[in-house]
Amino acid sequence: MSVLPASSREWHLVARPHGWPTPADFALVETPVTEPAEGRILVRNLHFSVDPYMRGRMNDVKSYIPPFKLDHPMDGGAVGEVVASNAEGFAVGDHVLHGLGWREYADVPAQHATKVDPALAPLSAYLGVLGMTGLTAYAGLFEVASFKEGDAVFVSGAAGAVGSQVGQMARLKGASRVIGSAGSDEKVKFLVEELGFDAAFNYKNGPVKDQLREAAPDGIDVYFDNVGGDHLEAAISSLNVHGRATICGMIAQYNDTEPVPGPRNMAMIIGKRLRLQGVLVGDHYGLQQQFVQEVGGWLASGELKHRETFAEGIENGVDAFLGLLRGDNTGKMIVSVNR
Repeated sequence: MSVLPASSREWHLVARPHGWPTPADFALVETPVTEPAEGRILVRNLHFSVDPYMRGRMNDVKSYIPPFKLDHPMDGGAVGEVVASNAEGFAVGDHVLHGLGWREYADVPAQHATKVDPALAPLSAYLGVLGMTGLTAYAGLFEVASFKEGDAVFVSGAAGAVGSQVGQMARLKGASRVIGSAGSDEKVKFLVEELGFDAAFNYKNGPVKDQLREAAPDGIDVYFDNVGGDHLEAAISSLNVHGRATICGMIAQYNDTEPVPGPRNMAMIIGKRLRLQGVLVGDHYGLQQQFVQEVGGWLASGELKHRETFAEGIENGVDAFLGLLRGDNTGKMIVSVNR
């Protein structure tokens, strides 16, 4: 066993946010580090993920994933290096992907860790383009939305970790037109000039419905929803007959304290025979091998690009999460743990 540090810092949720979270809802706590018990490994986290779904876990409500416990470490995707092992198949120096982020050192059950190869891709990529967000994009577009060659696709939150992959995957698979929305002119430029979207617009520059109609005069066949609200209403208006929508996230209303009215045009779903379906990545792990093979190939060839926004230091973990909710990131938001 290598010499272990005496302590590790970890982020705890100390109060349930009401509306927008504030730094006062969190605390950076120091805890002792011990040798791992049988069947466990100790991992020095190098990067951990902050994701929009984590906002929902801060509420004490029943959902598809349990809420964060107060005064306990939060969790989420992380990659790191094994520094002590009491589990067969894992050695000191191995790099692993696991679910105990938001901390410097993680005591992980070996069955919940997956070895990753830093020679194949940067470790941070296993949290984004080759990780949960990439698989969400892949499954949501190809399996849930039943994308087919020639479809016109609209993606909201298109400069984010999931949306930026959805648009590129649609283009690579023969979409007739790919449209994205984002929250700044700089992100719009990124979508069109770097990622190859056919059109993009800044939703802050005018009504989404009008901007989408201008960008997609012949309508859309697939909508990938990361935003909800006015974007979903606009998409329902623009979807063609037998259009499909994958409902992945509704970040526009995660911090609302009152129920939000639904789209006012839902009657169109009937006449257009639309299909709107939610996606949870956990339902689609059967695609994992196919996903890694295909997306890994696109990455290796340079056909698929991915952007990451890094926050340096665990002490900036909460600031990174709050920035994500504000849309400060382009691509995947990642906290690099410096120690």
